Amino acid sequence: MNTTIMLFLVQDGITNGAIYALLGLALVLVFAVTRVILIPQGEFVTYGALTYASLSSGQVPGTARLAVAMGIVAFCLDLFAGRRSLHPRLVGRAFAINIILPVVIFALTSWLAGRHPPIAVNIALSLSIVAAIGVFLYRIVFQPLAHTSVLVLLIASVGCHLALQGFGLVFFGAEGQRGPTIADVAFTLGPLRFTGQSITVYAITIAFIVGLWLFFGLTLYGKALRATAINRLGARLVGIRTTLSGQIAFLLASVIGAISGILIVPITTLYYDTGFLIGLKGFIAAIIGGLVSYPLTAVAALVVGTVEAFSSFYASNFKEVIVFTLIIPVLLLRSLAAPAVEEEKD
Repeated sequence: MNTTIMLFLVQDGITNGAIYALLGLALVLVFAVTRVILIPQGEFVTYGALTYASLSSGQVPGTARLAVAMGIVAFCLDLFAGRRSLHPRLVGRAFAINIILPVVIFALTSWLAGRHPPIAVNIALSLSIVAAIGVFLYRIVFQPLAHTSVLVLLIASVGCHLALQGFGLVFFGAEGQRGPTIADVAFTLGPLRFTGQSITVYAITIAFIVGLWLFFGLTLYGKALRATAINRLGARLVGIRTTLSGQIAFLLASVIGAISGILIVPITTLYYDTGFLIGLKGFIAAIIGGLVSYPLTAVAALVVGTVEAFSSFYASNFKEVIVFTLIIPVLLLRSLAAPAVEEEKD
């Protein structure tokens, strides 16, 4: 170990930590608004990355078909939920969002896939597909369970993870894929070399953190999400649609996950199940942040990335174990600091 190697490891840790920060922020956002521990966040990463890689290779990704199928199911659920008062305006709105939108995305994807469009178009299509999947996932699975316990929501989240991972194997196969880099520029600063991809990771992470801060502080929808996170019942009493808040939370989480995957896939080969491990590291950062603090989650993500980088240098075979061990002292300290709760008596 010398100064140069240490700088390389810190640079690698910050790059990985920026990705984990995005995922950790998404997990905190979803849990605060919906009480869902979003285990399928890793699948959003995988779907975004492999959808982008498939489009870049001229193939139509299976996720586009999945979005159409989930939209049809969501439309049927909307019709069933509103069967007592089917207004044409509500039916038309549900049809436009659940059927027309994913079909248009699928048609554009099929038409552009073989024409090798620019990278920006492939990124936009990938984000649109994964965003639709995220919104429909909330409508199909979590919206009917919105008033149940956190344990029930966790069980449903685990089931969604297993299902989406299986779909990922069907759509993308067991072979890994890599996508084209977003930017090819590079420059050196002393012994360090900064590539366009790493600069893009830093820039997008900072932009998302600032954007979320502005969104929650200045926009009406952002304030509605904050109100829902603070008191769900109180938000409903003042006229805030908590269902819409959940949809927005899942929309943001799926977009953040897809962007994270698109940023990662040019750097390393991703498989259908790789996103789960990446999502778990973001989950560690979210747990350190208490699933409530965005700044602490971002700082914890940088710590997780740095620990992972140094662990890969000193003990590469045990780096995952070392990273996941970080959660043990945090949980221990939180359990000691939490007030004692008496057991309920029958």
